Amino acid sequence: MTRETLLWARNLQVHRGGAQVLEVAALDLRSGEVLALMGPNGAGKSTLMLTLAGLLPPTAGELHFRDTRLQSRADRDAFRRRMTMVFQDPLLFDTTVAQNIASGLTLHGVPAAERTPRVEEWARRLGLGGLLDRSAKHLSGGEAQRTALARAFVLRPDILFLDEPFSSLDAQARESLIDDLGRLLAETGVTAVLSTHDQGEAARLAHRLAIMQEGRIVQMGGLREVMNHPEDPFVAAFVGMETLLKGQVVTCREGLVSLRLRKGPVDHEVLALGEAQPGQTVLVGVRPEHVALSLQTDNTSSVRNAFPGAVTKVIPRGPFFKIELDCGFFLAAYVTAQSLSELGLQPGRSVVASFKATSVHLIRKEGLDSEL
Repeated sequence: MTRETLLWARNLQVHRGGAQVLEVAALDLRSGEVLALMGPNGAGKSTLMLTLAGLLPPTAGELHFRDTRLQSRADRDAFRRRMTMVFQDPLLFDTTVAQNIASGLTLHGVPAAERTPRVEEWARRLGLGGLLDRSAKHLSGGEAQRTALARAFVLRPDILFLDEPFSSLDAQARESLIDDLGRLLAETGVTAVLSTHDQGEAARLAHRLAIMQEGRIVQMGGLREVMNHPEDPFVAAFVGMETLLKGQVVTCREGLVSLRLRKGPVDHEVLALGEAQPGQTVLVGVRPEHVALSLQTDNTSSVRNAFPGAVTKVIPRGPFFKIELDCGFFLAAYVTAQSLSELGLQPGRSVVASFKATSVHLIRKEGLDSEL
């Protein structure tokens, strides 16, 4: 099903102090989707979000909501009545939870008889039903952010902007709120823009990703497309493709590419699926979750790439462990606590690391010979 384009921008620019801080050639937001703006601190995520929300006028470019170009202040004011925004800090009023949730409805002129059931509905849906009379000053961080989300959803917005809404929460509150927000977005079909530097949040909530660097969108596309097929080294590293090695194409026959890794005194052959020209220099990328570890080579396996190596580092990563390996080249893998114990993985442990040819992503970029 083709989604309606709800908001679109072309050639957006924002300048501050005479310097350009945002330059976005094109961006489309589709009805009912969640678009995640991702990038490191200072990449321009919040600036782009404020611009898209009509809160920061661009110095150049076009911004359209449905069939209306947002040019004048009146245009932007009318648009702002169709959207709402939730920030990292909830910014609640010094009143009760119920009054905070109702505040936007009051500003929009919704009659009191309609406000009460809508407030009660969204308090219940966000787990605040027993807290309506509590002062906002006495809420936990998670409860305060839930109140801010209820205040946003109760307005029935066309677009919900979420600027790093989980970053100040503890792990338990964060996990619970991400689950509930994902459910509510799916149930309501509300279109949302999420700003985050956390790929886990984006993977759980977003349909599409826009990766930002230095005020520009460097890659935009579907969640799996961007995660598994980054277009340049910056995007690859940012979305968690931790193994990224320089290689040279040796042969390419019937979609099977043979590559020689340029690492150390010994050549290592890696097989990948794709198309490339012999002699071409490429980056060879493998996501750590696609690497399997064992204590010996399984000759019956369909895996085309298997390399003996040694564990150099074990790093806890939430419910998993990141295993760094020396296979004559760097390789990273993720394992469960059970696999960590069963394989006896610790620094110095000899293992065989393997991954399928379909798990290898090739990045072709001019200037690799001089860059890496």
